[in-house]
Amino acid sequence: MSTAFTHPTSASSRLKDVFYKAATKMHAAVFMRSRGRVFGHAMGMPVVGLVTIGRKSGQRRITTLASPIVDDDRVVLVASFGGDDRHPAWYHNLRANPGVQVTLRGTTRPMVARTAAGDERTTLWERIVSVYPGYERYQQRTDRRIPVVILEPADASGRPSAGSR
Repeated sequence: MSTAFTHPTSASSRLKDVFYKAATKMHAAVFMRSRGRVFGHAMGMPVVGLVTIGRKSGQRRITTLASPIVDDDRVVLVASFGGDDRHPAWYHNLRANPGVQVTLRGTTRPMVARTAAGDERTTLWERIVSVYPGYERYQQRTDRRIPVVILEPADASGRPSAGSR
């Protein structure tokens, strides 16, 4: 009998998904109703309400996520899914449709998402794990490179505004 680590079975992945969806739905409902004033912090980080458009359904999807970096007009998210071998659904959605809506500290605004790469990702990752070392543990649990997502202000057309990036 092997003692090597094996990835979760399909049944345990489904159970994790059910639990995650239920907890996220409850948290998001309270967060969005209060515009981020309730449940506005987690693990010492501000929480954002992220609205994406489902890549398959075309429906609005709401999730709440801790943001390790919030600078002026930029919000940084980590698509860790707790170190799971899969990307979270919200990440797939924003890759298909990068125009998102973000609620943070009582304000809701349109933003555009992109995935950091190269030196930008490396620099952000160092800041991210200094804020919350748990992200490094998540990275160690999976073979996938955990995406770092940058949200920037959108102009009226939904594209990044001229002052961002």
